[in-house]
Amino acid sequence: MKTHKISSIIFDMDGVLWKENSQIADISKVFRILEQYSISYVFATNNSTKSPLDYVTKINGFGGKSSINQIVTSATVLAKKMSEKYPKGGPVYIVGEPGLHEILEGYGFYHKNSNVLAVAGGLNRKVTYQQLAKATLLLNSGADFFFTNIDPSYPSTSGDIPGAGAILSFLETASGKKALTFGKPKPYMFEEALRILNVDHSHTIVVGDRLETDILGGLNAKCHTALLLSGISTLQNIDETHIQPDLVCADLDTFIITMTTNNWEMHE
Repeated sequence: MKTHKISSIIFDMDGVLWKENSQIADISKVFRILEQYSISYVFATNNSTKSPLDYVTKINGFGGKSSINQIVTSATVLAKKMSEKYPKGGPVYIVGEPGLHEILEGYGFYHKNSNVLAVAGGLNRKVTYQQLAKATLLLNSGADFFFTNIDPSYPSTSGDIPGAGAILSFLETASGKKALTFGKPKPYMFEEALRILNVDHSHTIVVGDRLETDILGGLNAKCHTALLLSGISTLQNIDETHIQPDLVCADLDTFIITMTTNNWEMHE
C-alpha cells in the first residue's frame, strides 16, 4: 500500500463551506487547523455569479483566509479560453450575473445585443424568457456558444434549485447547438488550481459535495478526493453513478477531524 502525504486542498464552496449565505462548517476553526498543518489550498467553484473578489470577501467574512489568486471560477476559465480564440475581445451576448460580466470585461469582452462573436452564459437567477429567446436567435444566426458549466442544480438552504445546466439545457434544446463548457468535471479548473498550488496531484485532495463534478473531475486529474454529504450528492448516488471518492465525510468539520487523525495521509 502506497501512502501519500497531503499538502494541498482544492475546495469547492457551495455545499462545502456554505449554502447561500449560511455557513455549514466552523470555517474559522477549519482554516486555523490548515495553517497549523501548513496545508495550502485554492477554491474552485462552478458558480459564476460572483467575482473572485466577492468570494474572497465572503470566505474571509466567515472567518476563513483567502486571496484573489486562490480563487478559480468557471467564469475565469471560460474567459481565458474565449480569449485564446478572440485575443482582442469583442462583443458577446452574456447570459449571466455580474461575476461573469466582470470577468469577461477583464478580457476585453463586452455585452451587446446584436452582431456578436458569441453567446457566453452561466448561472443567472434573474434570467428572463426574452433573454433566452435573444440568445437562441443569436446562436441560430451563427454566434459561437460558450457556457461556464453543466450543473443542473445547486444547493440552497431550502433544497436543491436550478443551476447553470438548467439554463444551458434550455438554450441547447432551443437552438440545437452544443456549447463548449469549462467547469468541473472538465480538466481546465483542476489544471489551473494545480498550477496555482504548484504541487503534484498525488499530494492534493479535492473536497466537494457533488460526485459528477467535484469528485469525477478530481479523479480524472489523478488527485485524491473527498465527498462531503453536506450538499448535493448522497451515499445512494455513489452506487448509482459508480463514481467512488477516496473518502466520504458528513461535512467539512468531519473531514478536517478525519485528516488530522490520519496525520494528513492518504493510502492507495
